[in-house]
Amino acid sequence: MATTITLTADDYHTLLAERERLAQQLRAITVERDLLKERLDAYLRRFFAAKSEARPAAQGDLFLNEAEALAPAGTPVAEEVAAEGVEVAGPIRKKRGRKPLDPHLPRAIVRHELPESERVCAHDGTTLIEIGVEISEQLDLIPQHVRVIQHQRVKYACPCCDEGIQVSPAPARLIPKGLLSESALAWVVSAKYQDALPLYRQAALLGRFDGDLSRNTLAASIVRVGEAVQPIINLLRDHLLAADLVLGDETVIQVLKEPGRAAQSKSYLWAQMTGSGPPIRLFAYAPGRGGGQASSLYAGIKAGAVLMSDGYEVYNAIAAANGLTHLGCWAHARRYFIEAEAAIPKAARGPEQPATPFITAIGELYAIEREAQANDLAPQQRGPLRLARSRPVLASIEALLLRYLHSVTPNSLLGKALHYLSAQWPKLIRFVENGAWPIDNNLCENAIRPFVVGRRNWLFADTVGGAKASANLYSLIETCKANRIEPYRYLVDLFRKLPSARTADDFEALLPWHLTKATVPIQSPTTSSHQAQGRR
Repeated sequence: MATTITLTADDYHTLLAERERLAQQLRAITVERDLLKERLDAYLRRFFAAKSEARPAAQGDLFLNEAEALAPAGTPVAEEVAAEGVEVAGPIRKKRGRKPLDPHLPRAIVRHELPESERVCAHDGTTLIEIGVEISEQLDLIPQHVRVIQHQRVKYACPCCDEGIQVSPAPARLIPKGLLSESALAWVVSAKYQDALPLYRQAALLGRFDGDLSRNTLAASIVRVGEAVQPIINLLRDHLLAADLVLGDETVIQVLKEPGRAAQSKSYLWAQMTGSGPPIRLFAYAPGRGGGQASSLYAGIKAGAVLMSDGYEVYNAIAAANGLTHLGCWAHARRYFIEAEAAIPKAARGPEQPATPFITAIGELYAIEREAQANDLAPQQRGPLRLARSRPVLASIEALLLRYLHSVTPNSLLGKALHYLSAQWPKLIRFVENGAWPIDNNLCENAIRPFVVGRRNWLFADTVGGAKASANLYSLIETCKANRIEPYRYLVDLFRKLPSARTADDFEALLPWHLTKATVPIQSPTTSSHQAQGRR
């Protein structure tokens, strides 16, 4: 039997209000659930999915398209067949065969002679004569050769009295009374900071060749070398702060024994590099990521210089305090949209999804930059190209931004991407004003990458002194690589000449780009100590 419930107007409106309240609460819970699920999926992708942000060729990035980056300009490529029977140019194949060995490598000649009994003509018995040689070459590798350099300081005395004794002076050394020679120090430094070989592995490697050195001895030597090269680092910083374009970034480093801080605390390695003038890569240790640490690194920067960075707020304060032109990084802006697109199931992706048009439009900006790079355009030519072709693309991106900015949940991945783009927009569009200004901060991120690779192996710095020494030595290694100088040979030359440097000109002459023709005489490992003494 049906029951009839009679409601007053007030009761009816109360029920409607309660229904609306529950519906709003359900919508809020649903949005919160979706945001948490999106965040969980993002964490799972970060740990387990592929890290590449590469897209098809139409959206390829300037620095992510390996085929274009590695192919020399003007290299013919195979074209697609437009119609049946149409001939197209095929690829030019390299000549097959083994690549010849470097003619500058030293060569040890091993002659293979016929026995005397076989040097006779089989037809008439005449003795054979030499008419030439057939040459084949192998690459030989001499493992680490450990030896001891014995310094003998000769004493002189007067034969008539005991007051005239004199001793030849000790040679100047990078580390006074140090156990390792300059070439040994250079080997340890380059092995750790160029080849990412931790000190305990180096100690084990040297132990195979009778070089009985402890990890602590190597670590102490690294710290003292890092302190000794500080004058060179100071000069490099002076040159960097005088550059017209400076790029900056930072990454995490862990220091176990830092006074007043737990071993799990995060410290930072700040990276700076020049975008004009001599290539310089500088790293500096700081216990934090705040404005105080950053301000000291940029103190004295050239007025009116250009600063390229990501969206970290500290860089805004540095640019404002020093009157710098501040550029934004399109790679960072694009990365947020890549993450937002990755949160969408593949089956649902397409031009109708808001993240995809942004990625496509940003890809057009990079296509223009790639074309300018392929044609080797000078900054004076790149500027008009950007004004003519990049500015309309920026206008289309801005239209997309205004369309979606206030229609997406701010805390979602897409919302974060849109608000980052909106906050950085004045800095992001500034690159079209000058053809010499970069579109992103990828160069600085690439300079940090060797440190990140090394950090995976040695994990942390033991002390603050070790962290500072690592920053100095990474600076030298990466600056050498940027100047296309072999780091080991430069370090050997630097470590030998640095103890004798006294004036500013002496130190200036030791900068990497002034030692490009430096050669390091390396004695053959087969040379005995007696032979060396005989030459003296």
